[in-house]
Amino acid sequence: MKSTYLFDYVNENEFKKLERSIKKYNMLAYKKLYFEYYPSLKEGNFLGQLISTNKTNGTKTYELKLPTDALFSKVHGDIKLYYLVYEKEKIVMLDKFEPMDILSEGHASELVTYKGVMVSKQHAEKDMFKINLLNMIDK
Repeated sequence: MKSTYLFDYVNENEFKKLERSIKKYNMLAYKKLYFEYYPSLKEGNFLGQLISTNKTNGTKTYELKLPTDALFSKVHGDIKLYYLVYEKEKIVMLDKFEPMDILSEGHASELVTYKGVMVSKQHAEKDMFKINLLNMIDK
């Protein structure tokens, strides 16, 4: 029988909040995460880009880009999952999601959308300006 990797969290409460925010605002990324990426990580197929290796702790840190709408990526940045792998202990430590500010704000309160893109309540004018600018460039 093939041994599988176990999931653990650096900060489980915060991670789950961001995960629920992704589920609410980007269902495609959430489905890929749950039905493709997580099973692959449990099997030991580490996806994404290797960022760093710590030989003293025996860990490798990865960055996995989740599928995102192009306009969302340009306004807020790509949605990325950061995780650490402890190969000897067979543990995948789920660390965080980026962009953390818009995802945590989306969990705390209902966000509005402008032309199909989430708009932050803290800097709504800036986000709307970016969206309008990107739409003008595309035309």
